[in-house]
Amino acid sequence: MYQTQGASAYKKDLTNTILLAKHLKNPEVDLKCIHVAGTNGKGSTSHLLASVFQEAGYKVGLYTSPHLKDFRERIKINGEEISEQFIVDFVAKNKLFFEEHQLSFFEMTVGLAFDYFRKEKTDINIIEVGMGGRLDSTNIITPEVSVITNIGLDHTLFLGTTLEAIAFEKAGIIKPKVPVVIGEYTSETRKVFENKVQETNSEIYFASDLIAETPKTVLLGDYQQQNKKTVLQTLKVIQSQKKYAVSDENIEDGFLNVIKNTGLLGRWQQINDKPKAICDTAHNSHGLKIVLNQIQKEKFDDLHIVLGVVNDKDLDEILPLFPKNAKYYFCKPEIPRGLDAVILKETALKFELKGKVYDSVSNAYQASLGKASPNDFIYVGGSTFVVAEIL
Repeated sequence: MYQTQGASAYKKDLTNTILLAKHLKNPEVDLKCIHVAGTNGKGSTSHLLASVFQEAGYKVGLYTSPHLKDFRERIKINGEEISEQFIVDFVAKNKLFFEEHQLSFFEMTVGLAFDYFRKEKTDINIIEVGMGGRLDSTNIITPEVSVITNIGLDHTLFLGTTLEAIAFEKAGIIKPKVPVVIGEYTSETRKVFENKVQETNSEIYFASDLIAETPKTVLLGDYQQQNKKTVLQTLKVIQSQKKYAVSDENIEDGFLNVIKNTGLLGRWQQINDKPKAICDTAHNSHGLKIVLNQIQKEKFDDLHIVLGVVNDKDLDEILPLFPKNAKYYFCKPEIPRGLDAVILKETALKFELKGKVYDSVSNAYQASLGKASPNDFIYVGGSTFVVAEIL
């Protein structure tokens, strides 16, 4: 599984996905979708969109990755996770095909989601890209709208080492005559998107330029401001298509009830009071900059950071972002891809980040709670998998 193995599980090709879709009698053809790509914010954007459509009374499929606690989090309808029985039956029925074609974990999961949504007759499906876009298994759909939240340097091993190269991969989800909403852009990435929409004859909307005010939401991270603009612009496009009745009231309620409606976790989520403790799944420089900047706006005496990462993370890029005046609790997420906490501590020391090594995420967090005073602040993060263990 990519979730635990990393690079060795990634397949940069759509051949298997197309074969599987054909084997399943092409469920994607019968699905109405919104396709969401981007370096950061895909999860929040997807959950906000799903919540709004739920408030409007639709049956909403939601496909996201990775999961935090349970594989079934990836596939939901109106906030309800897919049943264990459906998964077991799907695997049993298609096991020979999976083995014959050596399908990856992600390819099988996409097939499972599309098959499930068709059988359950969903009205609209929010489909989050796994990685990249152009060659991602989800990219066999033709959506109502394509959404690209932002472009940052992440998964450079697969997607390229420049913003332009990564933008090219993400822009691969833009389909002929299907409108696209861009959340954030730079001068380099804007050119890539504009070239692509000329090729596909698609309308393009730059949400950060078009949207000023957004409704309130229970999602508290500073980065949600941009995600909200992206969602609002996407919904304006949907409203203009007149295929779905989504009112402004539905939008307001959807933003406010997103956690209740969809079960979204791990986004600037408070897990303790006095000392205040926050966990967040930001794990690359683009996301961490915003989160670490938000921490500095908090009022506290001392800062405690519980930090763990996966072994393919570029530490020279992310560690300089962390404050030197914090107390660090280094740990390793309990997956094969987790980076040894001793290595993390030694590398962090080069950037004057000092702390102790703990043998688990849980022990590191408990140690921070034990050492922090009521007026201190604890941040838990560095990896989705660190947050998963805390939650």
